[in-house]
Formats: sequence, structure tokens, C-alpha cells
Amino acid sequence: MAFNYDQYLRVDKMPTLWCWGCGDGVILKSFIRAIDKLGINKDDMCLVSGIGCSGRFSSYVDMNTVHTTHGRTIAFATGIKLANPDKYVVCVAGDGDALAIGGNHTIHGCRRNIDITLILINNFIYGLTNSQTSPTTPRGFWTVSQKAGNIDPTFDGCKLAEAAGASFVARESVNAPKKLEKVIVEALKHKGFSFVEALSNCHINLGRKNKMQSAMANLDWIDSITVSKRKWDEMSELDKENHLPLGILKQDTEALEYCAMYDEVKKAQQGQRGVITQDDFEKKL
Repeated sequence: MAFNYDQYLRVDKMPTLWCWGCGDGVILKSFIRAIDKLGINKDDMCLVSGIGCSGRFSSYVDMNTVHTTHGRTIAFATGIKLANPDKYVVCVAGDGDALAIGGNHTIHGCRRNIDITLILINNFIYGLTNSQTSPTTPRGFWTVSQKAGNIDPTFDGCKLAEAAGASFVARESVNAPKKLEKVIVEALKHKGFSFVEALSNCHINLGRKNKMQSAMANLDWIDSITVSKRKWDEMSELDKENHLPLGILKQDTEALEYCAMYDEVKKAQQGQRGVITQDDFEKKL
């Protein structure tokens, strides 16, 4: 029996406005299968999206949604989660949305280790606004803002998330939707900030302007720059410079979660006032 995606979609909004062959649709399906596999009630989940191609996620899923301003998904989601700590809160943002204008919010979401899942769709370009350089655009690639070739260093979102304190960090690509689904399942189950980078193709505004004339050519390029975490660990430092590891890159189940700490603060203020130390939190959680 075919999987019924319609139960999780606003079918009146179909078909989507995404370009034919865009990887965003693959990510949407992987996300839907993940929440179905976990049996999450739609009323118990809120999806927050920003601006860009990824921002349309909130228009297409049939659940609680918030469509925010550019780069502010984590800020809005933090307030939603603190007000509803028993609910699932998911952010969907692009590489520009989450790592450029929204980079500071992403850093502090990771630092706080608040129980939010961020699905960062990385298509290596500002797709919706016609091909400006994004923080993840590879050096040498043509963009409308750097027509002689991008000279900016490329940002690794997963390394940033790990360093900033996210307790779950993973990366997969739309070339392997089942693996992406499994990673999203683990991210939703994890208590703490979950950073999931989904590598996706933008064959219209990245690929065809950089000698990749089709969606498949763009996907083949993504395949050429990615390896499994196991293979990555065996590679030389020189070879690692040209590849990105796929899979779960960090999973810390012992890290303190922000909502739980916030709840302890509220309880303490309702009882006796005083300063709560790290040791106090560790004893109570």
C-alpha cells in the first residue's frame, strides 16, 4: 500500500512552487515519513520556516506552522518551545537563512542546547533571489554577486554547530532520502538542539550556471563531494578538504537541555530564591 503523504500536507497548496527536480520536495517527503514513523500527532508539532525556497515548507505541511522573517527561525522557535516544552518544534531554513543573516541565532540555539530540531537545507546558493553567493557557495563558483568566481571561504555548518554546542549534529543528502529520513527520526528523538544539514540541488540557480545542466548533474556533483563518516575518518587531512562527511557526526545524550534547566529555575523562584549552579542542575536532571 502506497504511503499517504496527503494526510500531512495542505493539499490545497499543491503542486508546490518549487522548481521541477528541486531537492526540497525530497526533504519534505523524508520529514513527513520521519514524523509518521515516530507516530507524532500533528497537533503536537510546530514547524517554523524563514525566507527563501525553504521558507515555503510552512505553507505545505498540515500542522502548526509559523512563517517568520529572514534569519529569525531559531529566535521564534525558542519562544515557542519555552512556552510549549512538551511539544516538538522544528525549524526549516536555508544556508543563507540560517548561516548568514540568521547565523547568530543558530549559534545561540546550539549554545543553549534547547530541544529544537533545525533542518538546514544547503543548496550552496541564494536560490530564491537568483544566485547570490551564500556562506556555503564553493570557491570559484559563478554567482551573480561574484561573477569572476566566488572568493569567499566556504562555511561548514556542521562544524559550526558542533563548536557552538549543539548536542546532535548530522548531515545527509537528497541522494539518499531513506538515510535522510533516519537521521531526522534520530534528531526528533534527541533531547537537545539537533542540527541536520540536508545537502540539496539547485540546478536552476547554481547548477546550470556552473556547468551542471540538469538536476541529475547537480546531484552527481553533490555525490562527488560527500563520503560516509566511516570513510571520512580514514581519509588524509588533505583529502578531507575536498569532501563532506555524511551521517551522524555528534550525539551527546548527557548534555543539559535548556527547557529542563529553565523549568528548574522557575521551580526555584517559586520556592526559595538563590543562585543555581551547574552541579545543582546535574543533580536534578
